[in-house]
This record gives sequence, C-alpha cells and structure tokens, in this order.
Amino acid sequence: MTLPVLGLVIPCYNEEEVLHETTARLIPLLGKMREDGLISDRSAIFYVDDGSRDRTWSLIEKLSGVHPEVCGIKLSCNRGHQNALLCGLMTAPGDVLISIDADLQDDLDAIPQMVRHYRNGCDIVYGVRRRRDTDTFFKRFTAEGYYKLMAAMKVDIIFNHADYRLLSRRAVESLSEYREVNLFLRGLVRLLGYPSAIVEYDRAERFAGESKYPLRKMASFAWQGITSFSIAPLRLITMMGFVVSIGSLALASWALIVKLLVHGAFPGWASTVVPLYFLGGVQLLSLGTIGEYIGKIYMESKGRPRFHVSQRLGQALQQDH
Repeated sequence: MTLPVLGLVIPCYNEEEVLHETTARLIPLLGKMREDGLISDRSAIFYVDDGSRDRTWSLIEKLSGVHPEVCGIKLSCNRGHQNALLCGLMTAPGDVLISIDADLQDDLDAIPQMVRHYRNGCDIVYGVRRRRDTDTFFKRFTAEGYYKLMAAMKVDIIFNHADYRLLSRRAVESLSEYREVNLFLRGLVRLLGYPSAIVEYDRAERFAGESKYPLRKMASFAWQGITSFSIAPLRLITMMGFVVSIGSLALASWALIVKLLVHGAFPGWASTVVPLYFLGGVQLLSLGTIGEYIGKIYMESKGRPRFHVSQRLGQALQQDH
C-alpha cells in the first residue's frame, strides 16, 4: 500500500511567540510517523499567515529555509480564521490534510491516530475534546451551552469539536464545491457525509501568547454558525409575531370589556393601546415572513472571493505547482 502524503495545515495570526516551539514539536512527530510507516517522506507542514501584524511571516520564511518540511502560504490581508483555514486546505497538496491551531493546545498525539483511521477507510476524522478542565467556568458554561443551542437549532455539528480534524483528498475536493462566503467549516464538513471517526484528546493550556478568540469574536462566530446553517431565528421572529398578534387580540377583548362594564375608564385608552399592539404584531409577523425569503437570498447571492494568496514558499508547494 502506498504511504499517504500528509499535510498539516496551520492558520496563523500574530503567532510569533509559538512558531518555533510548534515547529520543534511537529517535525519530530512527522519523522516518527515516517519511521512507523504511516506517512510518506513528502509529508509537510503548511503555515497559513492570515495577514499577521507581527513577525509571523518572517519567521515562517526562516523556518522554511532551515526545514524542508515547512511551507508558507501568505494571505494578502487578514481574512479571519475560517478563510485562512480554507485557504490552506485548498492550497496544500497531499493525500490527507489535518488542520490544527498553532498554539499547541491540541494534543499532537492524536495525529497518528487520525492517520490510522484514514488508512482504515475514513475520509474525515474529528478531534473531540475529552473534557474541559483547562477552561474557566465561564468558558466551559458558554461553550457547552453553545453546542446545545446549535443542536436545538437543528445544526449538525460534533459536540466539543472545533477545527482539529483530518480530511482526505476526496473530502477536500468535495468541500471545495461549497461556495459560501460566510464560512462555518464545522457545519460544512458534516454535510460531506463521507465515512468518519472520532479521536478524543485532552486540550492543554496555550503555550504562549494570547487567545485570538476573545468573547466578542466567540459570540460573533457562534452567531455565524447559527445563521449559516439554520433559519430558526427568522422563524422565531415569525412565531413572536403570532404571539404578539394573539396577545393584542386578547388585550383588545379585555379593553372592550373594561370599556363596556367599568364606569370611569380612561377615555381614549383602548383606541390608542389596542391598535398600537395589534399593528406591532402585524409588523413583526410581516418582517418575519419577508425575512424568511431575504435570509435565503442572502445566503446564496454573495459571490465575493474568500481569500487571495500573495506568496507561497516551501518545497512541497513548489513541487505541486
């Protein structure tokens, strides 16, 4: 059996503090996997610089000059983690690609397990966190709540899985057919439907530097996932319109009873409040209905480029082109 060519795809944004250590750990891992007969000698590491403002790209250039296994892909500007990851997947050669963050929090020992699952017939292997002991209570509570919310919205994603995964070449080529501009890869990969497996691992503390996903970005990413794969929020607006409309009718009935049976009712109260609530309900109902169609048009109409590659370096990329 021909040994698969493995590509490790690593999006980077201001990661100068960790790149040396990340490379120092990944190169021996690739060497060990070659010795064990798991991967080809042409396997490589692909750092994707997502418009970093520090010395990330210059370090990638130096590392590539020292280590033949290290390749670099430089985006023309910052496009966000998901676009940088997709760029790496679409650009890097190889029979199998594994995406992993540069911060060394994901357990590297899971990589050989993923490759073994691939060699046993799996096109997709998900890295799933076994537990969240390293998270703060707030992070653990919000993260688990998010996965449960996604499930309630009927969005098919793997619980406690981020972007640590293996994709076969067949899966990558199928992924390239999805043209969404607003990316949520955790959901898109699940749509591929190829044979898959799960590898559980423990997540460590970040080796150095700060997280590139503060609360604001995490909330934005969560909303992106919901709106990219579910129209439940729009339907919620429609339901709210129904509820308010029914409530306004009930209030109208109550106001009429007060008007007829209670002497001294405040003049003009019913004629002001009832239309206000009723029209508000009708407006919400109308906006929700229109929003159903606008949401579908919005999801399909945009066709902007998702990234531009300004520079490539490394032997594997030169050979591929």
